[in-house]
Amino acid sequence: MKRLLIACATIFVCALAAIGASPSFEQVAPGRALVFPRDHGKHPNFQTEWWYFTGNLDSGDRSWGFQLTFFRRSLTNEPAREQSRWAARDVYPAHFALTDVKNGEFFHAGLISREGPGLAAAAEDDLAVRVRDWSAERVGEQIHIRARTSGYALQLVLEPLKPVVLHGRDGYSRKGEADTQASYYYSFTRLRAAGSLTFKGTSHQVSGLAWMDHEFGSSMLTPEQVGWDWFSLQLEDGSDLMLFHLRKKDGSTEPTFGTLVRPDGQVIDLAGRSTVISTAETWTSPRSLAKYPSAWNVEIPSERISLEVAALVGDQELVTAGSTAITYWEGAVQIKGTRNGRTVRGRGYVELTGYAHSLKGRL
Repeated sequence: MKRLLIACATIFVCALAAIGASPSFEQVAPGRALVFPRDHGKHPNFQTEWWYFTGNLDSGDRSWGFQLTFFRRSLTNEPAREQSRWAARDVYPAHFALTDVKNGEFFHAGLISREGPGLAAAAEDDLAVRVRDWSAERVGEQIHIRARTSGYALQLVLEPLKPVVLHGRDGYSRKGEADTQASYYYSFTRLRAAGSLTFKGTSHQVSGLAWMDHEFGSSMLTPEQVGWDWFSLQLEDGSDLMLFHLRKKDGSTEPTFGTLVRPDGQVIDLAGRSTVISTAETWTSPRSLAKYPSAWNVEIPSERISLEVAALVGDQELVTAGSTAITYWEGAVQIKGTRNGRTVRGRGYVELTGYAHSLKGRL
């Protein structure tokens, strides 16, 4: 099994060797109508896809963060050879992480498998993705997610509290100046979560809020870009906020874009509006030696939003040598500030890529 994982990881990294997508893969373009439940499923004509689940949970006097992510990366746009159960058209990595906020502890694990023979799969007509025994599946209006490894586990039922949110222009999310720098991107920004988790062999009944992202496309970064910062913020007044920007090799950033979902479900596209994200504190990894932001000030004047965002635990770095071979920071954060002149608090998740190494040639 160890040899199989190493082989799959090597295949996955080699598949990321080109910045642009192969011409045989479909390119993202405006005007595509996302249709559900079909678009919850996989999109084989696009090279890269992911289903992201993050959230903050509580159990008595303790709080937790979690991440469970499923990736799909196509090696070729040709159908897998039907005569071989081991034919690999798609590779599926997955990441699982838990944060024990009270004790300042962080755990993460990764898997990677090929589609055949039955090691990983994703449906095309609805959400049903799995990598070995980790899975996410839509059951009626609920989403069931599961992951387990030695001493650690997560099992949650997620229920949408708001309709699906299409980012950008009806789900067409432009990432940069190049025409090919785009994805189709939607979210469930507020999911009621309930279930259980296991940390260091001890089980806890938990409840809280979660967030789901589903994104697919065939290219994202250009040679001068090294990574991105992504924020999913859930405020106690019922507002949800997604922010994202790409960072360049010279230290500058592309314009920030994002989506505000008001408490009543109204969706506000923040593209073109002034949004300022500034670093307030940093944390340096003892493993990768990368210096990551760990606290931020977020200002959106047009929406009268002023927030202070801070990591609940500094060390939430994932070193994924056994799956995607990408080192990045993704963790639970707390929020305080004002919206429309009123005090607000909340929790959320932040993802930081390209700080330990450039993602050039990897996505």
